[in-house]
Order: sequence, then C-alpha cells, then structure tokens
Amino acid sequence: MARHKVEICGVNTANLKVLNNEKMLELFKRYKVGDKIAKEELVNGNLKLVLSILKKYNNRCDNMDDLFQVGCIGLIKAIENFDLSFDVKFSTYAVPMILGEVKRYLRDNSSIRVARSVKDIAYHALMVKEELTNLLNKEPTVKQIADKLGLTEFEVSNALDSMRDTLSISEPIYSDGGDTIYLQDQIEDKNSKMKFIDEKVALKEAINSLKEKEKYIIVERYIIGKTQMELAEEIGISQAQISRLEKTALNNIKNKIS
Repeated sequence: MARHKVEICGVNTANLKVLNNEKMLELFKRYKVGDKIAKEELVNGNLKLVLSILKKYNNRCDNMDDLFQVGCIGLIKAIENFDLSFDVKFSTYAVPMILGEVKRYLRDNSSIRVARSVKDIAYHALMVKEELTNLLNKEPTVKQIADKLGLTEFEVSNALDSMRDTLSISEPIYSDGGDTIYLQDQIEDKNSKMKFIDEKVALKEAINSLKEKEKYIIVERYIIGKTQMELAEEIGISQAQISRLEKTALNNIKNKIS
C-alpha cells in the first residue's frame, strides 16, 4: 500500500514510527536513569500522536508548522512528567497535555483578546474543577466551582466560555431534522430591532407559561449555560429525563409562538 508523504517542519510523516508498549516501557526506564537518547526516541516515536491531535485544527491555523512545534512541546512535557507508577497508558496521559499547549497557543494568538482578569478566573475555575472532580469522583457543577471560588455562577460561566474556541457565523447550532439554524440567524440586526419586539414578548410569555420544572430547565440551560448532566445532578433525575423535559418545553414554546 502506498504511503502518503506529508511534511511538517521538514518531517516526513510517512516515515514516522510508532512504538509498542514493550518498547515504550524500555525507553522510559532508560530515560529515568538519564539516557537522553531514550528521550529523543520517545519523542520521535510519539509524533504521530501529536499529528492525530492536530487533524481537527487544519482549518483553524494558518501555520501548521508552528502548531506542530507547539504540540511537540506538550509531548516533551508529558514525557518529562510521566511516571510509570501512574498505571495508565502514556497516550492517555499525554493527550491532555498536548491539547493544553495547542489550545493555549491558539487562544493567545487569537484576534479576540480576553481580559486578564477573566483569564485568571477561568484558570482558577479549571484548577478547582479538577480538584473537585478528584474529590467527588465526578464532574462538579458550575455552582460548586463558583461557591469554592466565592464567585457567582455567571462569572465562572462567562470566564470559561471566554476560553472556548471562536465559532464561524455560519456554524450550525441546531437542527431537528428539518431546517438547520445557523449562528448568523441568531445575531440581532439593530436596525430592525423594533420588528422583533412582538416575537420577544411572545417568547417571554411562552416561557412563563411552562411548568415550573420545564421553565427552570430552559432558563438554566439557555441563559445560565448549564449542561444536561449538571441539571440532572442538581435536580436529582437522569440526564435522559432532563433531555425529555427540555424537548417538551421547546416544543411547547414553539407551539405558543408559531
């Protein structure tokens, strides 16, 4: 079978080797006693892992060479910090570190600048999230993170949202099998603001007409930004039940304003 050559930073990806578990174990043991050649072999033997992570960023970065180098930095950090006693595959440990470096690079080089104070909140929120996840053995809610930081849910949600990747206005955000709704469809035209007052009033009345639990779910999902899993844990029902209640509520709203 033909092997396709793709060059990134002068590296022919078709010639990259992949290490098996036995070889990885041998190299890590050698590296831990100071063998620098073993470290180099570990890096070269895991470059395909970096490339697999970068695939989804092909259309998001003008210079994939730079992004590849950033991914390699994450790989090197993972190699330097990996402990054989972790009892996990190296790839399981390395992927989050590589992704972290890549996302940090894209965020810091984005044309959209986020205030340092908001970045600080997001950083501390992520640290607390990891701490609570380890403590509770499950992902904490935004409220739990906010309480731990002494902040409001909105401040935490806003900070975490600011760290997310930007979207194209042509990004599809909803589809029920019929017409797809795109992000640009939800952007308000200030020049024709008055045209939509009736629709906004109708929407508000439709939401207020919902049952209390349905109304609560819609507000928490679409205004506060909570996930279905967070609501399920908070209310004490399954995620599937949250999904059904949300779908029912949306259908009721649609029927009220149509």
